[in-house]
Amino acid sequence: MSTPPPTGPLVTRDTVAAQVRLLGVETGEILLVHSSLSSLGWVCGGAVAVVQGLLDALGQTGTLVVPTQTGDLSDPALWGNPPVPEEWWDRIRATMPAYDPLVTPSRGVGVIPETVRGWPGARRSAHPQTSFAALGPRAAEIVDSHAPDCRLGERSPLARLERLGARVLLLGVGYAACTSFHLAEYRIPSPLVRVGRPAPGGGWETVTEVSITSENFAELGHDFERDRAVVRKRVGAADARLFPVADSVAYAERWLALHRSREDEIPTATGSAPASGDPAPPGPGRRRRT
Repeated sequence: MSTPPPTGPLVTRDTVAAQVRLLGVETGEILLVHSSLSSLGWVCGGAVAVVQGLLDALGQTGTLVVPTQTGDLSDPALWGNPPVPEEWWDRIRATMPAYDPLVTPSRGVGVIPETVRGWPGARRSAHPQTSFAALGPRAAEIVDSHAPDCRLGERSPLARLERLGARVLLLGVGYAACTSFHLAEYRIPSPLVRVGRPAPGGGWETVTEVSITSENFAELGHDFERDRAVVRKRVGAADARLFPVADSVAYAERWLALHRSREDEIPTATGSAPASGDPAPPGPGRRRRT
């Protein structure tokens, strides 16, 4: 049985660069990209070509930022996609390799962020579950000093992106992938959880963190796009959206305060499921709040 030909469209490095410029991406800016390679069409060169095209659009003075999260470095008691037998939990906690920003692969955020992570000159933040990687002259300023007990809050790259006037590019993904909304969760009353993960020196550790969830982000994004200036165009076959980080955080802070009831919260729990607004990884999954 022959393989059917690709349906396209054909997307190249030049396609990406030209079409994100038409969307409004500017030379020299800071761009936080959440992406889906498969949404673009048939990409000549795959994720490498997409990263090259984004860098071409940003120029030598621009900075590209992506989530490189590792939600699988979490308590196996909370895994659900798929779960693992309870008799394995202690052994998994005892033997799970600790996070290493140089070698630990990203998980659940797609192949484009993973390509950026391994790009020459890329810098990656130090948080063992919710890291970001960046390429460009502002990379160190954005990703350095990511506090180990602040997944996506005031001492994370998200707050720096907000202060630096960065914009978000949703490339073939919806608002469920918009990590900047999580920064707003740190600015409204939110429950705390005990987050478990492998310790840097070996063994297991827990830290107290703000509980986060992307459960309502699609609805939040719908209202944000209705009420604020979000630029929408196509890049290849993908629906693309461009908007400032600061606008999304400010809107989300007001929206979440109105729409999240205390009934949505869960009691403090030990451990963590993957903590990102991005698609859940195929392995360890997440609960409503983490």
